[in-house]
Amino acid sequence: MMLGSEEWCSLPDLRIPAIKMRIDSGAKTSAIHALNIEEFRKGNERWVKYDIFPIQDNRYVRVTCESKVTSEREIKSSMGFSERRYVIQTVINVGGESWEIELSLANRDSMGFRMLLGREAMINRIIIDPAKRECQFNVSQNQLNKLYKNKQIKSGNLNIGLLASNPDLYSNQRIIQAAEERGHSISFLNITNCYMKLDSEKPEVHYRGGDVLDDFDAVIPRIRPNVTFYGCALIRQFDSVNVYSLNSASAISKSRDKLFSTQLFSKHGINIPITGFANSPIDTNDLIKMVNGAPLIIKLLESTQGKGVVLAETNKAAESVINAFKSLHTNILVQEFIKEAGGKDIRCFVIDGKVIASIQRSAQPGEFRSNIHQGGTASIVKITAEERKLAIKAAKILKLDVAGVDIIRSNKGPLLLEVNSSPGLEGIEKATGKDIASLMIQVIEKKLRKQ
Repeated sequence: MMLGSEEWCSLPDLRIPAIKMRIDSGAKTSAIHALNIEEFRKGNERWVKYDIFPIQDNRYVRVTCESKVTSEREIKSSMGFSERRYVIQTVINVGGESWEIELSLANRDSMGFRMLLGREAMINRIIIDPAKRECQFNVSQNQLNKLYKNKQIKSGNLNIGLLASNPDLYSNQRIIQAAEERGHSISFLNITNCYMKLDSEKPEVHYRGGDVLDDFDAVIPRIRPNVTFYGCALIRQFDSVNVYSLNSASAISKSRDKLFSTQLFSKHGINIPITGFANSPIDTNDLIKMVNGAPLIIKLLESTQGKGVVLAETNKAAESVINAFKSLHTNILVQEFIKEAGGKDIRCFVIDGKVIASIQRSAQPGEFRSNIHQGGTASIVKITAEERKLAIKAAKILKLDVAGVDIIRSNKGPLLLEVNSSPGLEGIEKATGKDIASLMIQVIEKKLRKQ
């Protein structure tokens, strides 16, 4: 069979009537774009459930599949990155001919094609003419629409507001996209352009120019630290007009107050790095001793994304930094440095009381902060039962429906670093291939159904 560099095929076992693939003899393994991969058991066999979005640049069409796992392999991408992938077997049909191939499940969102056909699937069957395309058949947009008519994500008909500051951020773009994919109407609302009418009979939220925001079913708060006070006041105002908020003002306030949240975690028996807090420079030396001396971490109470976090490598340096912050009347925490963590921590993404994804964040060489915004890298990690329990409990203590829980591995076991009420999606979605934005929207759907 003669194939060009691009061809259409069908995967009948996966209920994929048409998908365009890249033919690449330079790649050994074939791959298909798959998200939300979850392993489960059928008897003694390993299976996976996953979502395929077969049309390029279209997340409105989704096919949910289940397949038996034939293997799990370390596969190097065209970019030179290695990742562990599930491998399945399925039947492919091209130009009227069918045969069985192996497919690795991977996030191919950044690639030009939803599927790649590698050389293992071509042996003794295919001749490639790279100068040609679609030698067997072509599928028009109208045909695609008809083939996938019944696989469109159904309409949800909710009106959602996204409370944030920058509409161009990856996380905000993905939340908007996920809400629209699930059939909802979503509007970006700049927090600082909202204002309130406080009235016992008819409280209101207004938007720039005077528009009254009175038709929202829910809001999703993505509040920057420097507008926490106003943002939480705004969420309370929406609550007063019976609009559900994905994370309450009270929960966000607790998470943003690092001292208060640390006290809460300590009170509820959650293991944390030894932490000190004082008001007077007179107590600086004892504060340093309290956390077992240098090296130690000094944190601004309002720090986020690794900003406002300092590593003091000697007692003298620690004393200087602490006293400098205090002279500016800035509140700080002093925390023991967990050397054995090696510049790594674990971000657990908790949604509605479940850890739905976890990544390990690793700091750049010479850097102790593992935050993605500080140049850290992310990779999938398998967490322990103890770490899972800790992450869920921490989010529950703060009453957060959505939380990024940061854990560090120490010689004493897992320790809780902090809980983020507006966790970023980019690092964890790209590393795990999970559609986390959609899972956030599903929580809103679930909560509003119960009301």
